[in-house]
Amino acid sequence: MARPIYVRFDVPPELASKSLEALELARDTGRIKKGTNEATKAIERGIARLVIIGEDVQPPEIVAHIPPLCEEKKTPYIYVKKQSEIGAASGLGVKSAAAAIVEPGKGKEIVDDVVQKVQALKA
Repeated sequence: MARPIYVRFDVPPELASKSLEALELARDTGRIKKGTNEATKAIERGIARLVIIGEDVQPPEIVAHIPPLCEEKKTPYIYVKKQSEIGAASGLGVKSAAAAIVEPGKGKEIVDDVVQKVQALKA
């Protein structure tokens, strides 16, 4: 049986930077999961509010399972251009292929706004 192909959607730069801002706020005032493995676990457990994926991940197979899993669990996800931006917003000194916002903290309004706009993009 062939695996379903997910549609990669274009994210406007301002929406991508807004999602990174939400990630920073959640890091400081809520809870986030950093990295592909932790983000995957958060999605599987149904606790991820927003998943952020780097477009420049090599090889792409590292994060290829995340969008279909998000679709299955009805978890919103968004792409940003660089893993380094996810790493920096997560408070890491290194790149991060993905991150999940679990508790948005003071970033709740931004997360809600990003989620709404992402759903409109994919519609």
